[in-house]
Amino acid sequence: MLVFGVVANGGDVFGAITIEAAAVWKLEEMGAFMSRFWFMMFPAKEYKIVVVGLDNAGKTTTLYKLHLGEVVTTHPTVGSNVEELVYKNIRFEVWDLGGQDRLRTSWATYYRGTHAVIVVIDSTDRARISFMKDELARLLGHEDLQNSVILVFANKQDLKDAMTPAEITDALNLHSIKNHDWHIQASCAVTGEGLYDGLGWIAQKVTGKATS
Repeated sequence: MLVFGVVANGGDVFGAITIEAAAVWKLEEMGAFMSRFWFMMFPAKEYKIVVVGLDNAGKTTTLYKLHLGEVVTTHPTVGSNVEELVYKNIRFEVWDLGGQDRLRTSWATYYRGTHAVIVVIDSTDRARISFMKDELARLLGHEDLQNSVILVFANKQDLKDAMTPAEITDALNLHSIKNHDWHIQASCAVTGEGLYDGLGWIAQKVTGKATS
């Protein structure tokens, strides 16, 4: 209506468009300001996840498959990687912790404020599953994780010699866990199979809402 009004009165149509564009820009600027103001006043809730497991379990591959939707070339994590994931409007801060023996003693330094723990298991690594059982027992006893939920990814299910989730449940003695909600999810980090099912379980547990 602004354009038609100016043209009918002998105005320059380009001037009218410029005025209209300026008005639109002002609205966009105001919208951006209100968006920034809203998030400053009412910041979105962000949930913290730590991802643990032995070296070569597929932790980093799992993280970046969830984050980028693709498989990336990975190297053994030294220290940690951290990424932000958004799943169905729920924000997660995800810490991928190094799994080598010398690094596992530092896991606890990342536990404060954690809402969920993802334990990634190499389902083909039968020789070292007992090591992860011991690490899990230490993790479950840590005071900073007493309110955290536990998700176990039985990774590498695409390989023929993989242990089943039931076998891993027994090997880790998961049924003995009494003070934490826990879930085991068959997964393949390379294809992404099972990853969002597991993340959906975490989302439901930490928010108290169904996400389907």
